[in-house]
Amino acid sequence: MEPVTMKARVQAVRRRLKREKLDALIVTGVENVRYLTGFRGHDSWALILPRSVVLMTDSRYTEQALDECIGCKVVQRKGSLAKEAARLLDAQKGVSVVGVENGCTVAMLTAIRKAASVKVKPTAHFVESVRQIKSNAEIRLIKKASKIAFDAMDWALSHLKPGITERELAALYVYRLSAYGASPGFETIVCFGPNGSRNHHQPGGRKLRKTDVVLLDFGANYEGYISDTTRCLAFGKPSDQFCRVYQAVANAQKAAIDAIAPGVKACDVDAAARAVIEQADLPVYEHGTGHGVGLQVHELPFLAASDKKTTLQVGQVITIEPGIYLPGRFGVRLEDDVLVTEKGPKILSRDKRFNVEPDAVPVR
Repeated sequence: MEPVTMKARVQAVRRRLKREKLDALIVTGVENVRYLTGFRGHDSWALILPRSVVLMTDSRYTEQALDECIGCKVVQRKGSLAKEAARLLDAQKGVSVVGVENGCTVAMLTAIRKAASVKVKPTAHFVESVRQIKSNAEIRLIKKASKIAFDAMDWALSHLKPGITERELAALYVYRLSAYGASPGFETIVCFGPNGSRNHHQPGGRKLRKTDVVLLDFGANYEGYISDTTRCLAFGKPSDQFCRVYQAVANAQKAAIDAIAPGVKACDVDAAARAVIEQADLPVYEHGTGHGVGLQVHELPFLAASDKKTTLQVGQVITIEPGIYLPGRFGVRLEDDVLVTEKGPKILSRDKRFNVEPDAVPVR
């Protein structure tokens, strides 16, 4: 990452601190630390101070941090992170009120307050609100992660045959990712037959049978950035019911994607997908229609019917994932990663081997 990019990120966080009347911020989230410093390790915090950024780490990561960090000072702590943060904060002139990410544990917050003489206040989404707007470099990495995910899943599906288990297919996919220098973006979901009606089914020993519906929710983590895609297919001749459900979900996804534009309310995109399924007289899904994706598989913004305030912004990458779930039979969910541009939506996760078309049901 370029130093100018890292500097711009830190400046954006400082502007938020100023608005909230805070003098500094203790960053505890792994992804947020990476976003603001470039450090890819763990068990380390960052301090955003008025005129500097400090990464606090330990001897396991010092060499790595010195190599990876951009525009910040690396401090090797001797005691706990809380005590090191307190020591550094107490040494700063003009720092009296400090924010700490509310993702930290209660024990961490208590330890910081006990060790520091400054006032410490929990904060929400200071870094995440900056992270939701992706740079061109970040967009390229998400798109690359998507390409890798499709390549790996295409290879895994070449082993699809009656008798293979959900767990085996998931393992083949994860194994293949390593050939591209990637890892799973999250726990891979593979569902055969009736297991597809479970939104977050964990792959098990269920064996593939002829005429099963296969649901695949998969992603890749490439250079820290994640893709998130879901596809469904029929193994063998598809039933009329599956074709009807697949068509409804594909049309719902298209309606939601077509609704994407800067300034559009997230709830309106959500509503566009649900309306199509309602009109098809099929059960409407109860989860959200999508979420942001980037350093984490689920990040800001979230597309939910209950959120009447959030509006889409240029540079956000969001998933669109409507579904229909028929308990005891099968489930269909289709998901893509979509960039919000000034001209509308740009799909980052499309591949001719995994096309989404209402009138062309995928069959293997």
